[in-house]
Amino acid sequence: MKKVLVSDTLAAEGIEILKNAPGIEVDVMTNLTPDELKGIIKDYDGLAIRSVTKVTKEIIDHAEKLAVIGRAGIGLDNVDIAAASKRGIVCMNTPEGNTITTGEHTIAMMFSLARKIPQATASMKGGKWEKNKFMGTELYNKTLGIIGIGRVGTIVADRAMGLKMNVVAYDPFISPEAAGKLGITLAKLDELLQKSDFISVHTPMTKETRGIINAQAFATMKKGVYVINCARGGIINEKDLYDALVSGKVAGAALDVFEEEPTKNKELLALGNVICTPHLGASTDEAQVNVAIAIAEQIVNFLTKGEIKNAVNFPSVSAELLTVIQPYLDLAEKMGTFEAQLVKGGINEVTVEYSGDILNYNVAPITISLLKGLLTPILNESVNYINAPLIAKERGIRVVESKSSEAKDYTSTISLTVKTAQEACYAVGSIFGRQYLRLVRINKFTVEVIPEGHMLVVSNYDKPGVIGNLGTSLGSNNVNIARLHLSREQIDGEALVVLTTDTMVNRDVLDKLRKLPNIISITQLEM
Repeated sequence: MKKVLVSDTLAAEGIEILKNAPGIEVDVMTNLTPDELKGIIKDYDGLAIRSVTKVTKEIIDHAEKLAVIGRAGIGLDNVDIAAASKRGIVCMNTPEGNTITTGEHTIAMMFSLARKIPQATASMKGGKWEKNKFMGTELYNKTLGIIGIGRVGTIVADRAMGLKMNVVAYDPFISPEAAGKLGITLAKLDELLQKSDFISVHTPMTKETRGIINAQAFATMKKGVYVINCARGGIINEKDLYDALVSGKVAGAALDVFEEEPTKNKELLALGNVICTPHLGASTDEAQVNVAIAIAEQIVNFLTKGEIKNAVNFPSVSAELLTVIQPYLDLAEKMGTFEAQLVKGGINEVTVEYSGDILNYNVAPITISLLKGLLTPILNESVNYINAPLIAKERGIRVVESKSSEAKDYTSTISLTVKTAQEACYAVGSIFGRQYLRLVRINKFTVEVIPEGHMLVVSNYDKPGVIGNLGTSLGSNNVNIARLHLSREQIDGEALVVLTTDTMVNRDVLDKLRKLPNIISITQLEM
């Protein structure tokens, strides 16, 4: 029985999905203090949160069984993803559940800002009728500059074009062709700042985007611009925004997010040309139900089927895709484990090339599986599919992935080169039938090796008696040979022997084997 803790308020529809899932036991405990959460988290396999629970490294260090953290919403700012990845914990979100809601909130804020609706409402509630005080501006034919064309930014652009606004966007990660299909004109950041009447930010919070709208950006903008932020607090520097609002450079600002939440910036909020909401971008009944259902289903599918969806620290793999690529995941992991034990020296680069039918699928999970196999024999600590890329990065291992359309001798192949300061090892693997794993090349030798069990990889000179001497020596030491694979470069050249034995060969026997005539090297592998 898998246990899931819901530590933040979640729509009832999501709770019901968790409660009704076979093999899942759910506890709902909200408003836990960090110490309370730390004290109980060890008992849970899954954790469902929204924005209140802070999943810090300290919490994660006490999460002995935790396998998945699910955030009902987009932002995972409240989760230490690096610490979770290190422990092999999948971190999921629901990026599509509240995109429309957040986009609509942005448009609502823009309308309210242009027509001074909140200020006029407050005035009337104060018993006044100040019609001339709240002169607004039309959105029609104005230029909206959108910084970040992701899911929400795209929705805002679509709605704004429906209002007959001119939309320009800055996003270094989208091509002009892709933007053009959306009807959006791309611009450099300075160009966008100079020409826009309204500016709305829709980027994630990263080191590159933190404070991207600052004093220098405000100085570049046209006088009388309106600024909207329904993305993440801190993208706009609040002090610089205050100065721009006071000076009149910025005519008004609409803020749903803040550098600190709940915000304590009373000076900024007190300005008459600032309208604000307490992070309501995703706060609609529909959105909360959508994200609750989505995260509940994702957690259930992960804990019961191993299906990964919308994980920020692991490529998404559907159950259907997993069935197809599972043999390649296994093959890649075996290849990594094989070469990690065969190569000499500290690994500094891994190159993997995919060819054939496997190119019809997302190969990113396969590369991760390969890294897991590669690192497991090297490290005493646990390595898994989640933390393998992080560990490789920490160890300075460069990972190069490529795809080849060149015709090969097999339906699909994975080619792996592992480089150290001393040497480079090369192997090619393929799937025979639908599930039989084979190594079909080891360095310069063509082979057909099953990568499993206790293995001896023997490099030798191609002379008579080598195989006989190996068999006799192993037999006399009560080691039975299960399989034997031979390959040679040329007559009288170097050769390769790969043996699978029923039991491990002890060190003394290995030393005797290495002293046999015409033996160059022998490496024992555990697969």
